[in-house]
Amino acid sequence: MKIRVATYNIHKGVSYRSHPRVHALRNAIEAFHADLIFLQEVQGQHDRIEALYGDEQHGHRNWPKKAQHEFFAGESHQSVYGLNAQYDHGHHGNALLSKYPIEKWSNTDISDHAYEARGILHSIVQTPDTTVHCYVIHLGLFERSRVRQVEALIEAVRHSAPNGEPVIIAGDFNDWRNTLSAKLRKALGVVEVFDDVGSGSSLGDLVRTLARRETAIRPARTFPAALPFFRLDRIYVRGFRVESAEVLHGSMWARLSDHAPIVANLKLVS
Repeated sequence: MKIRVATYNIHKGVSYRSHPRVHALRNAIEAFHADLIFLQEVQGQHDRIEALYGDEQHGHRNWPKKAQHEFFAGESHQSVYGLNAQYDHGHHGNALLSKYPIEKWSNTDISDHAYEARGILHSIVQTPDTTVHCYVIHLGLFERSRVRQVEALIEAVRHSAPNGEPVIIAGDFNDWRNTLSAKLRKALGVVEVFDDVGSGSSLGDLVRTLARRETAIRPARTFPAALPFFRLDRIYVRGFRVESAEVLHGSMWARLSDHAPIVANLKLVS
């Protein structure tokens, strides 16, 4: 079985000047042609932007009445949303869009301090061949916070998928110095998609894969989207072979968010 996945920090669906981008984002997300889409900074509600761009004069063209995760899901995907940050005029968090049935989901608060609300959105997805555990993550801006949040992520995966079940962990890790990958690999048996692209079952492939794992993983550059330099966004998998992975670059993506999206094609390991 093959699964196409994507991860994308959508910057709340607005530009830095608070101009709405939700319709263009929905078109872009549809263009992923992905079965599973891991989204960060998704707004479930934003009264100020809706009041400005979603009034009767605009015919609701610029800011939909639906929550963003429901709007992006459309008719083709199911969606779940984990509220992390709440404020007077709305709230935002992580979301998962899935072409497969979502049997169960939960959102765990892993906020490390009062100024950054963070969570782990865990969804149990039933594909035609197997159950897949999906975790949407957006870690904090401070390294000490990220270390503690990754420890919470490891504990969450160990508790919810303890028997080696297929796992996909994706999101904005803010891990620009790449200090967390080795811990995740060792604790959970995951690989990052750009470390594992094209790895196969031959002896030569195995030797090359093991050699790569003795060195630091080099995730893709995804931030800022206009000229990516920092390696912030990741997709970690267990129980899958990575057939391809790419960062989507170009002027269109630079206009939509400050992060560039990652798309990967996976094959279930039988």
